[in-house]
Amino acid sequence: MEKRLKIKSGDIVKVLTGGSRGKQGAVISVDRKKDRVVIEGVNIVTKHVKPSASNPQGGVVKVEAGIHISNVMLIDAAGNATRVGRRRNDEGKLTRYSKKSNEDLK
Repeated sequence: MEKRLKIKSGDIVKVLTGGSRGKQGAVISVDRKKDRVVIEGVNIVTKHVKPSASNPQGGVVKVEAGIHISNVMLIDAAGNATRVGRRRNDEGKLTRYSKKSNEDLK
């Protein structure tokens, strides 16, 4: 069974620790098995790529690397870093909400 993570692809998050501390960006992808997220423009690393059909030149490429999910915090609509909770709405469906402002998240 896959883990239920509180951060989803497309969320805006803030990095709490590491070399990219304080930076904000949108989540590109979430790796549920490794508990890591890839954030746009954060934790850029250089990779040496062999020539292939999609990249005939090869060479050195800069890409975003993953950050452990415990090192990021979601940004709510007001722009504050917040923890995320889950609760049932009126229809009985689970929704995410900001624990700081107690408002539902998108």
